[in-house]
Amino acid sequence: MAKDHGNQIKNDDTYEELRDQGYSKEKSARIANAQANSDQQPSKKGGKGTKYEKRTKQELYDKAKEVGIDGRSKMSKDELIDALRNH
Repeated sequence: MAKDHGNQIKNDDTYEELRDQGYSKEKSARIANAQANSDQQPSKKGGKGTKYEKRTKQELYDKAKEVGIDGRSKMSKDELIDALRNH
């Protein structure tokens, strides 16, 4: 049974196998953690929100206000979309 290496090591078994093979502590930890992360369900980008192009200018303005974009009152709909995407 693998020793518990704490929260910093996500897969203790893999870590110990790599250490036994002569890998450094740092490299073993990186490989073990990367493998543990790839075993999890892949995350999905974005949510179920409406695409910016389908929103009204007022909705985009309100969102820009919520996230703190300066100069939003003088922006066109396309400028608001660009500002929100690049904020």
